[in-house]
Amino acid sequence: MKALHDPDRLLAQGLAEIRAQFRVPEGFPAETLAAAQESARRAPGAHADRTAMPFVTLDPASSTDLDQAFSIERSGADLLLHYAIADVAWFVDEGGALNREAWVRGETTYLPDAKAGLYPPVLAEGAASLLPDGPRPAVIFTTRVAPDGSVCLDGAQRALIRSRAKLAYESVTAADLPADFEELARRIAAAEDRRGAARVDPPEQEVEHEAGGDGADGHFVLRSRPMLPSETANAALSLATNLAVADALYKAGTGLFRVMAGPDEFAVGRLRHTARAFGLAWPAQASLEQFERTLDPARPRDAAFMLAVRRAGEGASYVPYRAGEVPWHAAMAATYCHATAPLRRLADRYVVRAALAVANGARVPDEVSEAFQRLPSVMSKAGARSAQVERAVVDLAEAAILAGREGEDFAAVVTDVGETGARFQLCELPVVARTQAHRAPPGTQIRVRLVAADPARRMVTFERIA
Repeated sequence: MKALHDPDRLLAQGLAEIRAQFRVPEGFPAETLAAAQESARRAPGAHADRTAMPFVTLDPASSTDLDQAFSIERSGADLLLHYAIADVAWFVDEGGALNREAWVRGETTYLPDAKAGLYPPVLAEGAASLLPDGPRPAVIFTTRVAPDGSVCLDGAQRALIRSRAKLAYESVTAADLPADFEELARRIAAAEDRRGAARVDPPEQEVEHEAGGDGADGHFVLRSRPMLPSETANAALSLATNLAVADALYKAGTGLFRVMAGPDEFAVGRLRHTARAFGLAWPAQASLEQFERTLDPARPRDAAFMLAVRRAGEGASYVPYRAGEVPWHAAMAATYCHATAPLRRLADRYVVRAALAVANGARVPDEVSEAFQRLPSVMSKAGARSAQVERAVVDLAEAAILAGREGEDFAAVVTDVGETGARFQLCELPVVARTQAHRAPPGTQIRVRLVAADPARRMVTFERIA
């Protein structure tokens, strides 16, 4: 749930309770803030001057914690993607208060109305952010992208850069971007297709409060906002860099990787029932990957199904390099890592340091190799909290959009049956709930009646009526 339009703050208490329940940090300890202020005054050193290179950033208009800036140039038939990543390690001392707090948090936690950052704003939205208001220290990864979309890491260096513009997804034009921006994105997408990577980019869910026309309180509605073409193309730049870095680290016998198994047979079966709930024609002979390629996020039912696919897997996890094992990310259909968001993820800072060393033929620092062994559990804990927060926000949103509709009947399809009843998917809304329907096998069409929708408790209750 990425956006919540609630000008009257009717759900503010619910969001506050979610923060309290899952212990989302409020602010930073005094010693962390003091360390951040001191680090923010640190002058860059050991950085090459690359301020003449035409870097730009592309993010949501409201974003100020900018991890990445990019520049693209031709090299024969290849494209060179110069991807500048905020040099967070330059500001954070391993034994200092900033680092200790970052290891407690693991990652930035997002709620629709605010976020609990990994680092204080004076760094994350100031001195370390690649804003266009002055030179910033960065690590530039140069990735060579061949005509077929294959990638390799061509070099890495610490450098001082100057962003030419803070471009926004909502307003960017082709004239604002490097000439080969779309071509690079096309190459990466083509390579994904050849690998059989899953291209599931569900839209952002937005909950908006609509006032009643007669002055009544009105109600909440759920809308989906598909990714803009600029967002999809921009994601390809990060993907290309992460793939190239992962390949370089794996070949060097080091690194921290993202791994994920694909949905198992049971999950795929449940997704087939979900597709049926939305009236989507999924041919029996088509695999999930093949069916995914027919979906259009601009169509509400397709968008809702894409969200279901995103929730179907067990999720990704982190693993350090292990000799004889190939870390595999099923959705990417590749060996993959996270390196491009160090302002928001703790692990990325160490991956960037390792890749910088490997690309320059240097030894990976012992503290980085040691961190790779500890980070999986830290990132797992942080990811679990973020997932719990997200689920709680979705529960709050579902209760809010259904509140006031008690007594209404809805068409649904059973997706699976367990000890606590039948899990079902509403046909007209991306809402998943349970009811007592033990004798209804998966795939059964049923009708349910909304008994209660209580945003204060983040609960909805249905009963089966047919």
